[in-house]
Amino acid sequence: MNAFKLAGLALKTTTTNENGQCARDCEKLWSDFAAGNYFSLIPGKLSNEVFAVYHNYEGDYTQPFSYFIGCKVDVDAILPKELDTIVIPEARYQKFEAKGTMPQCVVDTWVSIWNSDLPRAYQADFEVYGEKSQDWNNAEVEVYISVH
Repeated sequence: MNAFKLAGLALKTTTTNENGQCARDCEKLWSDFAAGNYFSLIPGKLSNEVFAVYHNYEGDYTQPFSYFIGCKVDVDAILPKELDTIVIPEARYQKFEAKGTMPQCVVDTWVSIWNSDLPRAYQADFEVYGEKSQDWNNAEVEVYISVH
């Protein structure tokens, strides 16, 4: 997959999967993203999909990492200063589909990934929330994992 740029909201500290911290941090960032109307603040979105990105891993999934929520924008987009940006690097990705009731279907997909022997690269992994993710009782979310 080619590199692409996202604009949105970054978690200001790292998080971890230890003791459910990531779930609390990510839920709070999603709440802040919605409350701050960040989706509408992003000019020139290339789609209406929202990306949730796990990146800057300090090791594997058991170590601290960064989290970001945003939308795909043109690499040359001029953005308001209140928006954070991130560039998802060009890499090989393995695609998974989380299907079912939100957010449990996404949690179950991640548990499956963690328990697999997938040759993870730990560059940037991300979830894509499109039209099919809107019905929380029957959602579909794409999950992309960077691999070697």
